[in-house]
Amino acid sequence: MSQMTMETDAVHARPELLQVADTVARDKGIDREEVLEAMEQAIQKAGRSRYGQEHDIRVRIDRISGEISLARYLEVVEEVENEATQLTVPAAQRRKAGAQIGDELVDPLPPIDFGRIAAQTAKQVIVHKVREAERKRQYDEFKDRVGEVVNGLVKRVEFGNVVVDLNRAEALLRREETIPREHFNTGDRVRAYIVDVREEPRGPQVFLSRTHSQFMVKLFAQEVPEIYEGIIEIRAVARDPGSRAKIAVFSNDSSIDPVGPCIGMRGSRVQAVVGELQGEKIDIIQWSGDPATFIVNGLAPAEVAKVVLDEEANRIEVVVPDEQLSLAIGRRGQNVRLASQLTGWDIDILTEEEESQRRTEEFRVRSQTFIDALNIDDVIAHLLVTEGFSSIEDVAFVPVEDLIDIEGFEEDVAQELRGRARAYLAVRDEEDNRKRVELGVTDELAAVDGLKPSMLVALGEQGVKTLDDLADLAGDELMEMAPEGALKLERANEIIMAARAHWFADERGAGDEAGDATDAAGEAGEAPAGPREG
Repeated sequence: MSQMTMETDAVHARPELLQVADTVARDKGIDREEVLEAMEQAIQKAGRSRYGQEHDIRVRIDRISGEISLARYLEVVEEVENEATQLTVPAAQRRKAGAQIGDELVDPLPPIDFGRIAAQTAKQVIVHKVREAERKRQYDEFKDRVGEVVNGLVKRVEFGNVVVDLNRAEALLRREETIPREHFNTGDRVRAYIVDVREEPRGPQVFLSRTHSQFMVKLFAQEVPEIYEGIIEIRAVARDPGSRAKIAVFSNDSSIDPVGPCIGMRGSRVQAVVGELQGEKIDIIQWSGDPATFIVNGLAPAEVAKVVLDEEANRIEVVVPDEQLSLAIGRRGQNVRLASQLTGWDIDILTEEEESQRRTEEFRVRSQTFIDALNIDDVIAHLLVTEGFSSIEDVAFVPVEDLIDIEGFEEDVAQELRGRARAYLAVRDEEDNRKRVELGVTDELAAVDGLKPSMLVALGEQGVKTLDDLADLAGDELMEMAPEGALKLERANEIIMAARAHWFADERGAGDEAGDATDAAGEAGEAPAGPREG
């Protein structure tokens, strides 16, 4: 008989139990050993149902012959607490010479003749264990694939949630992760982004998304070789799924335009992505390290006339021609919202007319402030505003040379203006100090460096009157309480830390006093207070 014939006969001779284990392991894609362990637990459960749940009954399936061994185990102990699973040393030695504490005696049991109920119980245990093993296998396979785009078939749709068959696993595409107005039927092919893989007691462990910004990035990487190869990078993405999106691209090769390859010949590449995203319009813009340039690009297709950045507040004002306003804002504010998400800046859009009106109003208000405070005519006030002076403090503490540089200002005029500005500030501070005292703001709080009298009044009106009141605040809270524009966040944090300094000084002082007391006790020949040995 040939070797092949002998092997075939051996396969046919294998017990049915092992053949079932092999079939289940192959069909479910899990380890054969896990299936056999599940069978052992199922038979063990049936054995306990027959001989008593209180007994320690164990089952072993021979991995070669398929023979089932059923036995009861008894532990040798000094004092018996459970007669079903334990016995004393003398009782054990009567059954097995030399038995000691910690040994286990094994009583073989006859094979179980499975009844209908026992067989059903065993089947449930096996199915449960196989499902657990299958979920673990799915988790192990997909846990490192978060961020990939996968293809699958729609298996079923449940209340808008789509269960997707990924061949060796099931995944869940939640309703909120689908593109608005798209509909799936059983059997449809679906492409999605693996957004999360979690171990859960029941249900799918792989979660998909078609609205995630990285889904678009991965789709472009599949369509544009330059992105896949790393020549072009997608630096930022903002999406309004199913409606509009913006992506910012950057080329690592100065000779290659980053926008053109993403669009493709006659728009073929971008249209492939648009088709997958249910017609979502995509603006491809060039990324720039300069915030102003990047924001101007991000507001495309609108044209921008001027930008004004406030880096401290991470806010930018964009001035557009009057006829470009609706285009810049977009339908329901979509264009400016996506541009803000893309760039990470808060964007305020003004028309040229609105900006002109605002600047005119600011010019008028500042001029009137100088006229009232310094008792000067409007010509001099206009000159000061035109030269960039925005507050009385600017005039009071600017070098005389800067005032003399203003056309028509002589040294005596400059000195007079500085003198009037300082006199005005002195009177204002004196009035603010009087208000501060009336409000009950303490002198200790007033002594904190960086808090001007006007700020002390503002704090007192909002209930901050002591050093501890100030120390309890956060930097952003102090900024909100102070007059508008009076503090930047960094300076506010410095003031808060200065107010807290006395807390740390008090702690150090208490520690020093305790140390002095110990030293004094030592010098007097006395042991410091504390626990003593008897």
